[in-house]
Amino acid sequence: MASSSLYRALAPARRVALLTRLIGDRKELRALYIQRLVKRGGGFRAVTLMQWPAEKLAREIVRTNAQTSEDELDLLQALYVDVEPAIQETFLTAAGVAHEGATIEETLEPPFADAPAVARAAEAVRAAHGEDGVHYLRTIARYNGAAWPGIEPLVAAFDTALGPA
Repeated sequence: MASSSLYRALAPARRVALLTRLIGDRKELRALYIQRLVKRGGGFRAVTLMQWPAEKLAREIVRTNAQTSEDELDLLQALYVDVEPAIQETFLTAAGVAHEGATIEETLEPPFADAPAVARAAEAVRAAHGEDGVHYLRTIARYNGAAWPGIEPLVAAFDTALGPA
């Protein structure tokens, strides 16, 4: 994979759309990013940035890479659970895991499925969602691979078939 950051591997337009939604919905996140932009300098004052529409602020956040590596997991989780849940819903349904929307039933403990179920789910995600689905699979392999037996070799095989990310 060319990028070690799964978040930054997303197209800039997709990152802007994600951040637009999140900073529009979460005032504390908007305040955090405004604080980061002001600290970086460049002439922006907090009072000015607070007046910007969410999309303009999101574009500036992406342009300046104001997201930290620590933000990556939270942003990706928000993407696949809150903003674009269809991929995770496909995966959970195909794996036979109890869920409501894109959220796994809280009483379940990892591993959530056996390796054959994970393989079926990965294929279903790839077939239904293409490269976006493979990105999702990379994300769960990196951040929660132990909960999904066999996910790492599946992702490696998909990456080999697709070529560099």
